[in-house]
Amino acid sequence: MYLGAHMSIAGGLHMAFERIGMVSGTALQIFTRNQRQWAVPPLTGYDIELFSVAWERWGDYPIAAHDSYLINLASSKPEQVDRSIIAFAEELRRIEALSISWLVTHPGSHLGDGVDAGIERYAANLDIAIEQSGTQTAIILLETTAGQGTNLGSTFEELAGIIERSKYPDRLGVCYDTCHTFAAGYDIRTPETYAATFAAFDRIVGLDRLKFFHLNDTKNEFNSHKDRHEHIGEGEIGLDGFRNLMQDQRMADIPKTLETPKDKDLQDDVRNLHTLRQLALKT
Repeated sequence: MYLGAHMSIAGGLHMAFERIGMVSGTALQIFTRNQRQWAVPPLTGYDIELFSVAWERWGDYPIAAHDSYLINLASSKPEQVDRSIIAFAEELRRIEALSISWLVTHPGSHLGDGVDAGIERYAANLDIAIEQSGTQTAIILLETTAGQGTNLGSTFEELAGIIERSKYPDRLGVCYDTCHTFAAGYDIRTPETYAATFAAFDRIVGLDRLKFFHLNDTKNEFNSHKDRHEHIGEGEIGLDGFRNLMQDQRMADIPKTLETPKDKDLQDDVRNLHTLRQLALKT
């Protein structure tokens, strides 16, 4: 079972491994740079070597990177699109240089032009970014979203629509966020609703495209379209929902990371990971 958390890269990319080790994590998500800025500092050979050595010391465990929240490949604004393509291409180059398999990304916002127009723009601009990146192996994971405002990706149909329109479907997968999907109207709290949700995902997207999970409870009620993360079992999804997921053998080998609130001592991560490990045990 690959289970861990998103960790800070303060002090250097390699420091994320020290932090994930502190919580005994076996899966990791990071930003590869300051995600609040457009400017991307170059990766040096020394940065890459430090990262590689620290990863080897941690173990043969999976890592995903998350791209900058500034990027919006579905935008109708030319300057924002140009910046987003350049930045996304660089994100792909960075993860390939670091030997990270997956880049998690939110599918952008249509800014009032409608879902269909947004999906068309997103897929076209995503293809351009892939081509400009010059990368060959980096896999892009479209993250499920809560459906706030004009954000894309809150329905399985929207994710499938992006994949179908891309010239590079073999480079695309999905990261399933439990908070976001619950807020978007996909229930996992009972065995019946859990089965129905993933049957729909399999029918519309395909379980073979599900490569990564974000495990977050939610502060808001079902179908709220609000994205506010909560500790495992302390929100509206509750322990039963996470038990359904953690005991689903189809999902056992898929890496899962927390994005729940935490302080610098990381004890919240320790507690949440312990809860998830207990839920994975058959009783």
